Amino acid sequence: MSETPAAKASSDLSTRFIAGIVMAAVALTAVWYGGWALRGLVALAAVVMMIEWCALHRVPRLWAWIGGVLLAALLLGGIEYLYPDALPPLDQDSELAIDPDDFFFAFYAFAVVAGAAVLLAAGARRIAAGWGFAYVAIPAFALLVLSWAYNGLVFWVMGVTWATDIFAYFAGRSIGGPKLAPRVSPNKTWAGLIGGMIGAGLVGWGVALLFDLGMPFVWIGAPMAIVAQGGDLYESWVKRRAGVKDSGAILPGHGGVLDRLDGLLPVSLATFLLLAAGLWTG
Repeated sequence: MSETPAAKASSDLSTRFIAGIVMAAVALTAVWYGGWALRGLVALAAVVMMIEWCALHRVPRLWAWIGGVLLAALLLGGIEYLYPDALPPLDQDSELAIDPDDFFFAFYAFAVVAGAAVLLAAGARRIAAGWGFAYVAIPAFALLVLSWAYNGLVFWVMGVTWATDIFAYFAGRSIGGPKLAPRVSPNKTWAGLIGGMIGAGLVGWGVALLFDLGMPFVWIGAPMAIVAQGGDLYESWVKRRAGVKDSGAILPGHGGVLDRLDGLLPVSLATFLLLAAGLWTG
């Protein structure tokens, strides 16, 4: 006997919840230990996202794997060369000392990413391959630079992004109302966006206080929710063009890795740019 729609929905929600807890536990553990644990996890996720992206755009599998290898080399080798794990930014009193110039070298890595993206696009004869490489590599590298500076920043980025997703989901389901972008993502509503902003603002404030991040992180959780939703909508647009519901099926109840991290990518980059611009006053 087949499941009723209600039973199937309940089963899917349970699977989604359990998988979400496991993924959050793995991610938070990696962030807590930092170093190579986090770098390895970010590199693995980036490689999977690159393969999923190439599948969405029907890029030959060989070039997807070439892009994945280049990504892993950049995220494991490049980050260690520019931001050695054994050299945290400390001042004479062994306190955190961050200067905007500390992030300058990341732009060298971004230039290398751009060059590799052009070569990958030329080799695969698909612009989408090069764009996907840059789309994944630059935010992933930025996230690792944040972890080099202070792992509290990574907790903040993850907390704000997750809060946006969770609060937007429940606010949208319970309140409903006008659609946010019906042609791109029919299920998203303005109520969901506002709920996501409220949740991100509260969680961002709490995490900023917990890790003593100071300004501007105490107050910018809500605006970052808009950035996260923008990343979500962009990936929804990409999937709609590709005619698929999910970017992959590797995560039970969640689809692909790209489906889960589409909001984290732009938030990571935006947070890095705040630091590089010298807007973190601590």
